[in-house]
Amino acid sequence: MIKIFRKILSLIQGHITVFKHSFKKRVTLEYPEVKPVIPERFRGKPDWYGNKCIGCKLCEKVCPAFAVTVDKLNDNINFKIDLSKCILCGNCMYNCPKSAIKLTSDFELATDLKENLIVNKNSKDELYE
Repeated sequence: MIKIFRKILSLIQGHITVFKHSFKKRVTLEYPEVKPVIPERFRGKPDWYGNKCIGCKLCEKVCPAFAVTVDKLNDNINFKIDLSKCILCGNCMYNCPKSAIKLTSDFELATDLKENLIVNKNSKDELYE
């Protein structure tokens, strides 16, 4: 008899809690329809500017996740970043002597294919864009 009473009491307490919270301001966002406000210093997807890059490979050296690869061949610089490894720490941006890497506010990186998370850029391509 006492077990039944406790179950009924906990059920009533649960309903009271739900009733109290139904009149408070909602915390959740309607994300896909309404885009969230991104803070100014948000660290999102890295963007590389080949016209500024000197190919020093400092970004590659300071990356703790080994997500950045830089190859310099004559005047051509190839930049590759694997976003599936990247932890968006910003070390590459902070240590770049020419500010060739910027972290954008782009946070929507979800994809079905892992190959879509590998970004290859070339400094020659950057000159013609």
